[in-house]
Amino acid sequence: MNEPDHIPSGHAVRLVTGDPGERPSRWLAFVAAVQFLSRIRLSFVASNASSALGHCPVFFPLVGALIGILAAASTGLGALVWPPWLAVLAALAFEVWLTGALHEDAVADFCDAFGGGHTRDQVLAILEDSRIGAFGALGLLFAVSLRTGAMMTLVIQWGVAGWPLWSSAFIASSAMGRWVMVLAMGLFAPVAGRESLSRTIGGALSRRERVESGVWTLAAIAPFAVLLPLQFLFAVALLIPVVGGLLHLVRRKLGGMTGDCLGCVGYVSQVVVLLAAAARKQPWGPLS
Repeated sequence: MNEPDHIPSGHAVRLVTGDPGERPSRWLAFVAAVQFLSRIRLSFVASNASSALGHCPVFFPLVGALIGILAAASTGLGALVWPPWLAVLAALAFEVWLTGALHEDAVADFCDAFGGGHTRDQVLAILEDSRIGAFGALGLLFAVSLRTGAMMTLVIQWGVAGWPLWSSAFIASSAMGRWVMVLAMGLFAPVAGRESLSRTIGGALSRRERVESGVWTLAAIAPFAVLLPLQFLFAVALLIPVVGGLLHLVRRKLGGMTGDCLGCVGYVSQVVVLLAAAARKQPWGPLS
């Protein structure tokens, strides 16, 4: 992917050495989450930094919300001088740079592997191949196009003055996508017999930390749920079968989780939330 399995250039998380069994500070876990999910580098010195990756997913939804805030702010500023569609494209380009295309890379690898691999060994072999094939190119094209179209629809529909509405959807989708990754980590163990960072990321999360991750998510999606309640309910209704279907596919094919699978599930979750937010009609009636 290059989600937790092998990370794209610019995404190496540099941690000072220390006792792996020692629990890191909250700040250190947050720093590790920021550095893993983005290009932002925060300096720190701590004796137990080597265990921070195991606990950092507790802050994935928070970091996702911060990324969503930056994307929304970039869109709003861009819309002051450009048409909405161009402002969204510029904001997405900025976000791709900010995250190092971490999740987009996972989507391409996932689509290649599960589209072209028929056996477990074939799927794993393709996941380790950095080249992008037809399935990966098409999957990434459709995923990015759907996300871009949904964001454009929201900004055009509500206008720049309606920024609280569409920005709440941007932030909720970004946080929800990262929380789904944490959820998947708790439901599936890493693929057996395969060395990767997916064995380190989230490996030390306690039940309390998983609950805290959910609390961060609830805080991030609250404005979306309040401002656009029907779209929020529609998003939840869509997420359950889509995420459930993807996780079932991963379990059936691999019997465990990989970093590419986590990244793809997270990105697809973002797309689903945005598509629901952009919907003008729901199955149970029109939206005003």
